[in-house]
Amino acid sequence: MSLTQIVVLALVQGITEFLPISSSGHLIVTSRVLCWSDQGLMLDVAVHAGTLAAVIVYCWRDLAQVFAGLLHLFAPSRHPGARLAWLLVIGTIPVGIAGLLLKPYAETVFRDPTVIGWASIVFGVVLYLADRFGAERHGIERVGYGHALLIGASQILSLVPGTSRSGITMTAARALGFDRTAATRFSFLLAIPVSAAAGLLLGKDLAESGDLRLGLDVALAAGLSFLAALVVMALLMRWVKFATYTPFAVYRVVTGAALLYWAYALAEQAC
Repeated sequence: MSLTQIVVLALVQGITEFLPISSSGHLIVTSRVLCWSDQGLMLDVAVHAGTLAAVIVYCWRDLAQVFAGLLHLFAPSRHPGARLAWLLVIGTIPVGIAGLLLKPYAETVFRDPTVIGWASIVFGVVLYLADRFGAERHGIERVGYGHALLIGASQILSLVPGTSRSGITMTAARALGFDRTAATRFSFLLAIPVSAAAGLLLGKDLAESGDLRLGLDVALAAGLSFLAALVVMALLMRWVKFATYTPFAVYRVVTGAALLYWAYALAEQAC
């Protein structure tokens, strides 16, 4: 890939990863619209490694609490860090299993622009409804094991680009009665084990390829996505304290409709 392609896609990933608008969908669509060859899952995972570093930095207090609670894993009621660790484990297991089973489809069928367009529209509407009618009864301290399982299981839908992992977890949390700050923060935390697993796969692929240039490209993409994601997370957390998810839902519907028009009417002419 050219330097321009790497920079653009890394910034797209960093900006969209933690917003409820689908980073993977934006990565795929950007390449299609600009007539770039599909970057494939390799670059997708590279930029996810950058955003993993960003969320670790942003959520360092929560992670410090988790590490402090490791000695109390079998008595989580005695330590909030141990309880949070179990919440993240429970919330990650469903998507981990589904990811292994659906990996062939994630690399092929799910990357179709029409699938992305419809997913963006449908789950944009669902996000709006959950945010509009969901109660705001609970803060993040009220997340229970059942909540973590349901919110975590919703991530399975994000294997379809256009759905948005952040978007679907925020949607599920709002539907369960959590306020926007809690929904956004727990979504950030759930990104850590998912992105870590993706980063391990990237490391395995890089080791097997032995391609130094590929490694340098990956480092550049990860670094740019890290910086962009860190800024976006801080801004998003400020936003949800005073405003709703409605602008993101509207954006999803509009861009999904535009993508469908492009896919059905203009794709053959574009490249």
